[in-house]
Amino acid sequence: MRKIFCYAFLIINLALLFTGCIGEEKKAVEVEDAETPNQKLIIGLDDAYAPFGFRNDDNEIVGFDIDLAEEVAERMGVTVEFRPIDWDNKRAEITEGKIDIIWSGFNITPERKEYILFSKPYMLNRQIILVAKGANKGIVSAADLAGKVVGTQLGAPSDEYLAYDKTLKESFGKFITYDNYEHVFKALENGEVDAVICDELVVRYEMHRHLDKFEAIEATVGPITELAVGFRKDATELHDRFQKVFDEMIKDGTAEKISEKWFGADLIRTNK
Repeated sequence: MRKIFCYAFLIINLALLFTGCIGEEKKAVEVEDAETPNQKLIIGLDDAYAPFGFRNDDNEIVGFDIDLAEEVAERMGVTVEFRPIDWDNKRAEITEGKIDIIWSGFNITPERKEYILFSKPYMLNRQIILVAKGANKGIVSAADLAGKVVGTQLGAPSDEYLAYDKTLKESFGKFITYDNYEHVFKALENGEVDAVICDELVVRYEMHRHLDKFEAIEATVGPITELAVGFRKDATELHDRFQKVFDEMIKDGTAEKISEKWFGADLIRTNK
């Protein structure tokens, strides 16, 4: 009888031990799963906004911000999907969770801070005037745009600024907005507009490609702005993980190399 009791006691203890091991193993997996980051980042962008993000001749999305994002994703151990969005509808895209990040030459503005958690700014930008080569028409400052036909991209920083500076906007003979900068530059080239107001970084890239077509007017329109990456307000963990990786890219010179590839100079803000 004692032997039977001992055997039973041994079997029960082995069962309890085995069950405990399974339970601990299951718990470890659950904890690991809970800490595993999302394996895909969906980045919303304007895919006609060279050099930040645009389509090449093979219809692939390429650009300065694309290269930065791909490097960040690789270091974070995640994949990335670049999703073109209606730029005028970007607020709904990010707040409704259709995308995880907005990364597309994205300027920090007070209005955007209401619904966006921004990264540290990584570049400075300003709005300047672009005219067709040899067709200046006496434009040397923003005041000289009075009576002229002026164009820009709908929803771009220049468009948003002019919504505030109504005096300047109302001085134009006509103000035209286009779906993207590709159409804006085509309109300038064809003489549909006398001048274009747009991001200096976009202008510099466009002039680098078409030195014979356009001329930049060294006059700042509105305030100097900062470019950053935008996250949903509640995505603090993703924001912090991203920022740590991006800071490392700036420190080790990777971001600088990507800037030199697209702009021919290191335009990365170090945030030191």
